[in-house]
Amino acid sequence: MYTSEFDYRRANTLAEAFELLAQDPEAKLLAGGHSLIPAMKLRLANPSMLVDISQLSELKGIGLEGEVITIGAMVTHRNIEFSSLLKSHLPILPEAASLIGDPAVRNKGTIGGALAHADPAADYPAVMIALDASFKLASPNGSRVLRAEDFFQGLFETALAEGEILSEIHIPLRAGYQMAYEKFAHPASRYAVVGVGVLMKTANGICQDIRVGLTGAADYARRLNKVEDALNGQSLSKTVTQTASQDAVDVDSLLSDNFAPSDYRQHLLTVICSRALNRAAQLS
Repeated sequence: MYTSEFDYRRANTLAEAFELLAQDPEAKLLAGGHSLIPAMKLRLANPSMLVDISQLSELKGIGLEGEVITIGAMVTHRNIEFSSLLKSHLPILPEAASLIGDPAVRNKGTIGGALAHADPAADYPAVMIALDASFKLASPNGSRVLRAEDFFQGLFETALAEGEILSEIHIPLRAGYQMAYEKFAHPASRYAVVGVGVLMKTANGICQDIRVGLTGAADYARRLNKVEDALNGQSLSKTVTQTASQDAVDVDSLLSDNFAPSDYRQHLLTVICSRALNRAAQLS
């Protein structure tokens, strides 16, 4: 199916992007386009204008500033997958990026576009919540910073206000922490039917700190606080992580479809969560 008619404008600066968005309340931002364009072809989205921000140099780049990794919103999945900086400090991110779609998608799709789209089955949200990432939301009146776990609010719904653009992702360094991302992928789309990101610090086999993020299973990404509470301060074993993972099934609004009914997703959630915990804790 073809899209409805629309105007196309390429922004040369972030300020110009704000100006174009202000001119047309029905305008949409175009980053990599791998989520928006298919929706437009299905007439699920009908913007009157596309504002292309894919070439904005101010939204690109991966850097280390003090104790924080900064990632521009227009950094592609491929650049994240092969970033030596991220592989050294936050290997869970290149790992997750490598599991997104196929090479064509990873070469064009962007981290900012994926996060702002907030697909309930996207990979990055679980990882961002686990890493306690923060998002810089820019607007003509300035900017604000919001934690990842507060950003995702519903099915394809985020905390982005009208006229705001997700411009940067900030992730604190995690020296001494182990991390892992596991997912059960849909065989056709490669989206996560269930995906779990884990950040963990241990000493002598005891869990000292942990964050667990979930994607795919519910209507939006969220933190698995019950799993964290069950493991904090505990001596880790596969039996312990398995028991903690069973608590993860108590998630509101489990998704259900022809491929993965809710009871199947419950089972997958226990399995995938346990795998992610075991790998992060290096339990063989």
